[in-house]
Amino acid sequence: MRAEPLDPTRTDAYLRRIGAARPAGPDAEALRDLHLRHLRAVPFENLSVHLGEDVELRPQALVDKIVGASRGGFCYELNGAFAALLRALGYRVDLLAARVFGPEGPGIPYDHLALRVHGGDGCDGPWLADIGFGKNSHHPLRLDSRDEQADPAGVFRIEETADGDLDVLRDGVPQYRLEQRPRALADFVAGCWYHRTSPDSHFTRSLVCSLLTETGRVTLSGRTLVITDADGGRTERELTDDEVLPAYRTHFGITLDRIPEPRG
Repeated sequence: MRAEPLDPTRTDAYLRRIGAARPAGPDAEALRDLHLRHLRAVPFENLSVHLGEDVELRPQALVDKIVGASRGGFCYELNGAFAALLRALGYRVDLLAARVFGPEGPGIPYDHLALRVHGGDGCDGPWLADIGFGKNSHHPLRLDSRDEQADPAGVFRIEETADGDLDVLRDGVPQYRLEQRPRALADFVAGCWYHRTSPDSHFTRSLVCSLLTETGRVTLSGRTLVITDADGGRTERELTDDEVLPAYRTHFGITLDRIPEPRG
């Protein structure tokens, strides 16, 4: 279940992509810094779904997309690549499968990919690291704590279920149900295929690119650009066709040769 780590050159390139220095060791402070920097540098986006691009669940391919192509991705891509970076830096990482809560309860198996992270002597934990769930916690959460955990994104709590899974709640609302058995990246291929192709998947029914900023968040949903700030201020406007590609470059650092069109 353990993949080979990135080589030093690719690791350094990844760190430059998120504006991080190579940490002295795999401790909790470095994990917290890497987690936040990743959220502020690499967008959560499903553009590949609407551009007809393949999503290849191999660590090297995921890192090539995020680092080489300066793109983002959704959970399988973002957390899959982040796992490769953390392993290269000396962390022990397990891939965990989760089911996202919707109106009718938890979704399909392998609906979401999150990370359980252990580090060295200074990395008490284990930690739940998840930079692939849209508006999620800015910082890793203590996976073994059942207390409320305050975060800039809200108050989080992790609860045990009767079946041995873990429910992750944000401000009292269940976000996803997490299995504790370690998985391999290949286990998520079917879930990734479903979200890329099924008319029932919210990823085929919506087009989104979103990035955490130091003052709030910027999101381009279709042609609607939304910018929020830390005080709750919000600006929203519809972009013209001529404004869409420059907006991807300006706000997300993504250069495209054509406008993604929603499949729905």
